[in-house]
Amino acid sequence: MTLSKHFDVEEITHRFLNKTPKTHISKDQHFLSAYDSNQVIPKYSIPENSTDADLVYKYLSEELTLDGTPTLNLASFVTTSITDTPKRLAVENLTKNLADNDEYPSLIEFQNRCISILSNLWHAPTTPHPETGVSVPTTIGAATTGSSEAIMLGGLALKKSWQLRQKAAGKSTENPNIIMASCAQVALEKFARYFDVEDRIVPISKESHHVIDVSKIKENIDENTIGIFVILGSTFNGAFEPVEEISKLLDEVEKEKGLDIKIHVDGASGAFVAPFLFPNLKWDFAVDRVVSINTSGHKFGLTSAGLGWVIWRDAKQLPENLRFKLDYLGGVEETFGLNFSRPGFQVVHQYYNLLHLGRDGYTKIFESCQQNARLLANVLEKSNYYDVVSVIHKRADSKRQQELYTLKGTHSKNEDYEPGLPVIAFKLKDEIREKYPELPQSIISLLLRNKGFIVPNYHFPANEQNVEILRVVVKESLSLNLLDKLMTDIIDSTELLLNACTTAREIVKHHGSEKEQHALIYEILLSIASGGVEEVKAAQHAAYDKEGTGHRKHKKSYRGAC
Repeated sequence: MTLSKHFDVEEITHRFLNKTPKTHISKDQHFLSAYDSNQVIPKYSIPENSTDADLVYKYLSEELTLDGTPTLNLASFVTTSITDTPKRLAVENLTKNLADNDEYPSLIEFQNRCISILSNLWHAPTTPHPETGVSVPTTIGAATTGSSEAIMLGGLALKKSWQLRQKAAGKSTENPNIIMASCAQVALEKFARYFDVEDRIVPISKESHHVIDVSKIKENIDENTIGIFVILGSTFNGAFEPVEEISKLLDEVEKEKGLDIKIHVDGASGAFVAPFLFPNLKWDFAVDRVVSINTSGHKFGLTSAGLGWVIWRDAKQLPENLRFKLDYLGGVEETFGLNFSRPGFQVVHQYYNLLHLGRDGYTKIFESCQQNARLLANVLEKSNYYDVVSVIHKRADSKRQQELYTLKGTHSKNEDYEPGLPVIAFKLKDEIREKYPELPQSIISLLLRNKGFIVPNYHFPANEQNVEILRVVVKESLSLNLLDKLMTDIIDSTELLLNACTTAREIVKHHGSEKEQHALIYEILLSIASGGVEEVKAAQHAAYDKEGTGHRKHKKSYRGAC
């Protein structure tokens, strides 16, 4: 949670209001309340008296207008728009509880259908239905509140399965560990910390496209390794980790050491994108070692926020001691989750999207996103101001395509390129940084924020901490028209900043050493552009970095903003 601070302005406001003659308001006047001018809207205590509903709506709406515009939120992977038809379905089902199986059987049926559809998209094994003979997936799965919960469940299944194997062999179940890349989103690290599993962090590098360095995996494996999280779509630059290559390496480990290490694929975004853009990429249940996959319906599943999915290859991968059978609200139901009561309308929204868009609709939406993302990458590189560290705009030659796309379906035009999400991460060129060492790249993010666009600037993790990147998530809501405006604003802001830096040098050229001048210019530019926000962030860093707070050094927590 963010730090909170109570400023003196509140105390001064109350002091003046106490001395101010009040406007008389009668109870039958529904166009005005005390909160319009007589008193500040309550912030910390429940009010004694009720207030007209429409007026409360007005006050809350006024304050919420100060939020960023969702369409211009290019930092988040989460869907920020919804059309009228699914909005109607959501409102009509707003009060349905996904935990009440008996009361809302159609809702639960929709959940089951979504799991079957996703299973088939992910090449799940099938078996003939005992009555109809129709092939049905062998999978078992659940809807979750997002990929964070889904990852916790996938990790728990790996841990419990490992414990059962260890007990059966008469071995210790202490000191389990799990392998993940340093670019892992914070939910993966949370699983390890919350459930007492050592997280063995494999570094990333420029040579590995800033995702897991496969050559470093084997040295981290031992008999206490419960599995490996493989990320299909890094939150840092959108690149896919090579599931099939990692699986082959684990085959070698099993031959050498007799250790059968399973894979959980964190496909928070990529598990929805890959089936449509890269149909011949082998990453899912087509890889035998993949036992579970999670994804976020509220990201590239295109639903409203609050929906994730986790699916296991078959029931054997979800140990019985993790499942609960409940005699609840008139029926017996089996459940596995960290939550219980929760809204179910997102499941309705997901099923609506799957029916409405179909394979063709999802493919065209994602192709449009990918096309716009490649355009952004090419323009940034052509400007000579930026290097792009994402890979989706890089063409793959025929040899590379054969290595990447090993399934033998119809070729997709997107398979002419390296695989990845429609995400562009970029940084100022080294030549620019050398020429303007006092120029903070984060100012570009702040200048774009002043124009309405939310584009984060952050450091790569662990051994690449010295690399700062700006990142744009190209979603359906970022049309070519808006993208054109974004690209113009990025270049204009960059040129403005370079000119400001040159001018500032002239102003401070007689103030101290060159190093002191650079530091002064850096602080001046950053403070002006941020309106003082950077000073607050610096205080937060200092608070988090103190010994005994339970935090790692702030930049080294593997957050991967999403």
